[in-house]
Amino acid sequence: MRTVSFCVNGRSYSPPPRPVAVICLDGSADEYLDAAIARGRMPHLQRMALSGYRGFARGAMPSFTNVNNSSIVTGVPPSVHGIGGNFFFDTATGEEVMMNSAKFLRADTIFPAAQRAGRKVAVVTAKEKLRDIFAHGLIGTGGIAFSSEKANLALRETHGIGEVEVLVGKTPSIYSGDASLYVLKAGVRLLEAGLGDFLYLSTTDYMQHKFAPEQPEALEFYASIDVELGRLLQAGAVVGLTADHGMNAKQKADGSPNVVYLESELVSKFGPGFRVILPITDPYVVHHGALGSFAQVHLPPGGAAKNSAVLGFIRELPGVTEVLERDTAARLMELPPDRMGDLVVCSKRDVVLGRTPDRHNLKALEGGLRSHGGRYEEMVPFLVSHLLKPEYAARAKADPRNFDIFDFTCNGTSL
Repeated sequence: MRTVSFCVNGRSYSPPPRPVAVICLDGSADEYLDAAIARGRMPHLQRMALSGYRGFARGAMPSFTNVNNSSIVTGVPPSVHGIGGNFFFDTATGEEVMMNSAKFLRADTIFPAAQRAGRKVAVVTAKEKLRDIFAHGLIGTGGIAFSSEKANLALRETHGIGEVEVLVGKTPSIYSGDASLYVLKAGVRLLEAGLGDFLYLSTTDYMQHKFAPEQPEALEFYASIDVELGRLLQAGAVVGLTADHGMNAKQKADGSPNVVYLESELVSKFGPGFRVILPITDPYVVHHGALGSFAQVHLPPGGAAKNSAVLGFIRELPGVTEVLERDTAARLMELPPDRMGDLVVCSKRDVVLGRTPDRHNLKALEGGLRSHGGRYEEMVPFLVSHLLKPEYAARAKADPRNFDIFDFTCNGTSL
């Protein structure tokens, strides 16, 4: 197995002479791992933590899927790679746009460089919306990229592999825990079949949106994850594991969604012309109903005095914890300013931000609302299966980022 070093976005990677598997467990707040370990449901992960490293890392803000997966696969923050949400308002075209295409990327992923360096790269994601970003520059060079959501549609010409169902099994529903387990099973099969030795496996957070860490369904799900994790370790892989964001209940005492309808509040106070963008918005409305703890506000013309009044008004709304002007938010949150609103708003741990009541179909939410996007979902698990070198152990105690995971997994162990 070749171990030629390669450089991407100012970082050098020197993978060990054995398989590498980096896993992004979508929506996995550390409480899920704690609950499963405490009940003896994740023995492989527990051994991995004892023989390697387990701690925390700070994710990219906002704590959404596209933002953080893009950071993980490029090794840089959103200010560099350009994807600052699942969704944004393009002021040049006047359209609200989904950022689920590689055309929005402003930085290369590490995958084509790893492929050129001699590794067999295979990327498997649960959500089809991420595949185009992950596959950018990879397909046609021998690499593989497909989703569990559309596994049955994978073709060698467009995905680097065909007949995935023969290799892994029947395509699962995206609204199931099986969609995530399929990703991990696919990674194991690709490794065992010699089709991949440099893997990125990114799951979906359907189960975390539905179930709290201590619920039986969540515990069973994480036990199943642990089985596949054990198979990757048994196959000799160096495993790095992190998450794109955490997850919290966003409900009132009666179980109803705890929502601040920000656009409605602003129009009621100041009149029309406001546009609130919710960057959590994506096709998977059953997960979260487009309700998260982060919003961008585009202000109508009005001058500095009115803008200051708007900022002060939002800051005093019950449930709001943070209101920042664009330049300040871009600096503190490492976001691309040209894809932001005039203001950035974050809410409390148990509060989500909406636009207007008629824009959110709360009936689509099955059970109580669990969601993410704000500061309270920013800290995520960070694990490496093998002992860290002293310099990486020191970095792990400082302020590691979840998008350092490929660096730690490729460069940070004492192998």
